[in-house]
Amino acid sequence: MNRWMQKATFAASLLASAAVLAAIPASAQNTQSTIGGDTTVALSSTFLSALTTLKVTPSTIAPTQLVGTTVNFPVTGGALDQKTAAGQIVHSGGLTLTAGKTVVNLQNFIVDTTGSSPIITGLVVANGKMVGRITLFDLTLPADLEVPLYEDAGLLVVSNVTVKLDAGAAQALNSAFGVSAFTGGLDVGTAYVLTVNTPEAQ
Repeated sequence: MNRWMQKATFAASLLASAAVLAAIPASAQNTQSTIGGDTTVALSSTFLSALTTLKVTPSTIAPTQLVGTTVNFPVTGGALDQKTAAGQIVHSGGLTLTAGKTVVNLQNFIVDTTGSSPIITGLVVANGKMVGRITLFDLTLPADLEVPLYEDAGLLVVSNVTVKLDAGAAQALNSAFGVSAFTGGLDVGTAYVLTVNTPEAQ
C-alpha cells in the first residue's frame, strides 16, 4: 500500500469514527477519551542543520513515517478536559538518532498539558539500554487557542504548536553522543495535532 493510499485509509477511518461520535448526544461532559488521530511535526531547518553538522542521521520507529521534513506520530490513547485543555495524548512510534555506533531511540511520546507548561515526554533508549521516560520537548500553544476546546463531531484540531528541545533532553543527547552542541530551546519544528475523542461517562 503506497503512502497516499495509507493516508486515504487513515482519513476514511477518522471520518467513520467521527460519524459514530456525532450520534452521541451532546452533554456537559468535560473530559473526553482520545481514541485515535495523529500528531504531525514539520521539522525546522535549524534542527535538521544541527543534526547534519553533528553527523547524526534521523530515522523512524514504526509506525511513524518521515516524509521529506515532516514526521508523524499516530495517537493511541489519552484524555483531555475540554474546558481547561489539561490532559495527555499518547502516541506510538518515535525517532531514532544515529551517529557512528551510537543509536538513541526517542519513542512512545506523550503530550502532557497537566503541568504548569505543556511538554512532550518520551522513553529514551541509548544503545539498547533503557534510560527512562524524560521530558524531551517544550511546547508553546498558539496564542489564539481558546477553551473550551472547539470540537466538531469528535474531531479536535490544534495547529501551530511550537516544539523546542528541553534542556534536560539536550543534556541527555550531549551525553549519549559525546558532544556539547545540543542546547535547550533549540527549535525542533511546528506541530499539528488531530485527535478523535469520545465523551467520558461521569
